[in-house]
Amino acid sequence: MNHISWDEYFMGVAALSAKRSKDPNTKVGACVVNEDKRIIGIGYNGFPMGCADEVFPWGKTDKNYLNTKYPYVVHAEPNAILNSTSSLKNSTLYVTLFPCNECAKLIIQSGIKHVVYGNDKYHNEESFQASRKMFDAAHVTYTKMPAITIDLRSEE
Repeated sequence: MNHISWDEYFMGVAALSAKRSKDPNTKVGACVVNEDKRIIGIGYNGFPMGCADEVFPWGKTDKNYLNTKYPYVVHAEPNAILNSTSSLKNSTLYVTLFPCNECAKLIIQSGIKHVVYGNDKYHNEESFQASRKMFDAAHVTYTKMPAITIDLRSEE
C-alpha cells in the first residue's frame, strides 16, 4: 500500500492553502495540528477581511512604504492561529516558509511547540535569526522538511 506520511499530509495541506494566496510573489500556507493529529487551523498570506485585493498594493518595492504590501498583509501563521478551532497548546505548525520574528512571537504565545517548515530562503536575514533565537529560548522545536508539490490534476 502506497501512502504519504502524516508530515507529508499536513505539509501538503499547508501547500494547498498557499495556493489560495493572491500574492504574486510569495505564497505561504500554514496548517496547525493538535497532538491527536487533527487539523485545528489553516491559513495563508493575504489582506485582512474587508480589505479588497484590488485596492491594496501587492508590490514589494516603492519609495513610499504605504505603497507596498508589507504594512497590510497578514502572514499565513497568524491566519492559521486566528482560524483555529481549539486550543493550540502543544500543537505543531506546518508552514511552507520559515516564520519571521513577528510570526514567531505569535507561535510561541499561542502554545505551539513544534514548527515543521519547507523553504528557509530568508535564513540569514536578522528577523529570521531572531525567530530561531526566540524558538530556542521558548523550547519551540523546528524541523525542515523537503518541499511538497501539489498536483491538482485527477489521476486516471
